Amino acid sequence: MDRPLDLGHLLTEQVNPASENLDALSTLDMLAVFHHEDRRVLEAVDRALPRLAEAVDAIAACLRSGGRLFYIGAGTSGRLGVLDASECPPTFNVPPELVTAIIAGGDHALRHSVESVEDSPATGAADLLAQGFSDGDVLVGIAASGRTPYVLGAIDAAAALGALTACIVCVPASPLAARVRIPIELLTGPEVITGSTRLKAGSATKLALNMLSSGVMVRLGYVYSNLMVNVQPRNAKLVDRARRIVSAVAGVPGDQAARLLEASGGSVPTAIVMGKLDLPRDQAEQRLAACQGRIRDALQ
Repeated sequence: MDRPLDLGHLLTEQVNPASENLDALSTLDMLAVFHHEDRRVLEAVDRALPRLAEAVDAIAACLRSGGRLFYIGAGTSGRLGVLDASECPPTFNVPPELVTAIIAGGDHALRHSVESVEDSPATGAADLLAQGFSDGDVLVGIAASGRTPYVLGAIDAAAALGALTACIVCVPASPLAARVRIPIELLTGPEVITGSTRLKAGSATKLALNMLSSGVMVRLGYVYSNLMVNVQPRNAKLVDRARRIVSAVAGVPGDQAARLLEASGGSVPTAIVMGKLDLPRDQAEQRLAACQGRIRDALQ
């Protein structure tokens, strides 16, 4: 007879002494416990910065060579991956397929609990390969426990192809960290509500994903200075933001920035190069193409 699974030794499953008798506290004192423990999130991310930097540079190199970035996870971890991937196209104007997130149970699992799917390594591998994952792509497995079978199966499939693999986990010395090339460990400690990794572990994972995708896009040239230069002016707010960016970088008044945007076909990078170097649209586009879209290089 199989022994029942016992995960009580995992850091994320242990009881937090700081939140004992949580339900007996006043509301203010209860929230103070949550807030105090949340400070550990930033400390955990701070310790992981070297690994995050390693991952950003490695992922950027793969994407620069034509690869794609994949996230895979189950439950909260999967939802956080989907959130990060879905924000990349509107923020950086990249194709939707450049950053893809896979969640155990598919889109249905975004709003509903589909817990049993995460126990199948074969399903994780199949879901990844069904997306056309190849050796030139990158897979980041997300699992607070560091042991989710669904994620492990996908990581093994990616590794078998020779692809770059990384992970985000919230426990030390996990099976997932041992299987990837770049392990990112966010050791946030026991949760305020025992085992509820949507709390500190989820917050740390969200911060790490923010830095991972944003850092990669900066390295790829989709950000100039600290400006969202690849923004697509498709509504009133974004038109205003695009005009202000062109004005600031090209050093021209707002009305001239608006004219440059119109003449560029709505391309902020092209408008910037046109205004800064006093070039027609075709020459600005050629200059950007020669620099793989990197504005800083195009302006030099």
